[in-house]
Amino acid sequence: MRIASKFSLKSQLSLLNKCISEELNLHAELEKLGLVYDDLRYKNNEPIVHNSTKYLTPDNLLCDPHEVPIVSFFSGAGGLDLGFEYAGFKHLAAIEINSLFCQTLSANRPDWSVVGPPNYSGDVRNREEIYTALRLFGVSTPFEGIFVGGPPCQSFSIAANQRFSKDGENFKRVGFSHSEYGDLLFDFIWYVKEFKPRAFLIENVTGLLDLDSGTQLSEALAILSESGYSIAEPTIVNARNYNVPQNRHRLFVIGHRTTNEFVFPASCSEAVPCYKAFEKSIIDLENHITREHKANSIIRYIDLNYGERDHLGRVDRLNPNLPSKTVISGGTKGGGRSHLHPIYPRTLSVRESARLQTFPDDFVFCGSSARQFTQVGNAVPPLLAFQLARSIYFQIYACQSRYEVLQSAAIKSTV
Repeated sequence: MRIASKFSLKSQLSLLNKCISEELNLHAELEKLGLVYDDLRYKNNEPIVHNSTKYLTPDNLLCDPHEVPIVSFFSGAGGLDLGFEYAGFKHLAAIEINSLFCQTLSANRPDWSVVGPPNYSGDVRNREEIYTALRLFGVSTPFEGIFVGGPPCQSFSIAANQRFSKDGENFKRVGFSHSEYGDLLFDFIWYVKEFKPRAFLIENVTGLLDLDSGTQLSEALAILSESGYSIAEPTIVNARNYNVPQNRHRLFVIGHRTTNEFVFPASCSEAVPCYKAFEKSIIDLENHITREHKANSIIRYIDLNYGERDHLGRVDRLNPNLPSKTVISGGTKGGGRSHLHPIYPRTLSVRESARLQTFPDDFVFCGSSARQFTQVGNAVPPLLAFQLARSIYFQIYACQSRYEVLQSAAIKSTV
């Protein structure tokens, strides 16, 4: 991070006020001075507290391949896929309906079989098409690999529905009655029943757990249990407990056709603060285009202390000494909002948000900036996926004891 600046706070305030009063373009005025947005500063910058933890992505922890096959559903930009790939799993197919997300998957992993546009619909509701494609790519019954997926969560989202009155017509938390998204979990279950994978993983927002007091989820899990699966207690996981420099709560359901009792990986002893994600240079990396804010936005931002919110723009300045707030995706028709950088008074770039999600720096997101934010924010952090994948491998495929699993799968925060 560039912390020193040749631009004094007094000069900065003078320029901002000039741009506001004379309706000048701040970006152009900075260029005239040979400056960029990262030469601007907040008024209050408390010291960053040194922390001994290390920022990690899955490429720091690459495992030898054991080639247990994996099929992902609702793949998005591939956060789950990447975690399992780095944990040694062999990728058979990624099923995704969004053509832009498919472009991202194919651009980064041209050897993956992407079941989606332009060659397939990628719609799991088209069961005959997807079933035939999976057979073509070598998925048999019973399938000794794993199915993973996170059905689109808009209909279960708590955050999305805090914007609406519960009794209003725009209230979206209708769960399984949602016309577009509501039945997708049961579509996923249909494929599990048809192919009988040795294990499955379901990821979703926490709202799925208490929708209709848990009745719908209980029904879904009962179907899987009757199909011969042992199912671990649905568990809410905060990614910050697994070396991800971000607070991100998600629900995971893991089932398998073995006699083992699945144990979630051990939490790390110390959380990774978000400043760690920004220590390494980010200049010249793909997807690092910062927004050209107007002067009246910057002049509001510079008054914020660590963790405070700009209520007009509904953005928060991150506290560098803590894990970040949840990276926001937005919907497929609207891009996500990034948080404010902890050091520079501007919003984060896509690449900086991807750092908080633990995507490797060489993983490139396709499309417009808004669509890139959507892909990053929708993803499971690859580092979290890696640790879940390792635990699944050890317990369900290598069949190690609980003690051996905890010893083998846990990542120490001081690695």
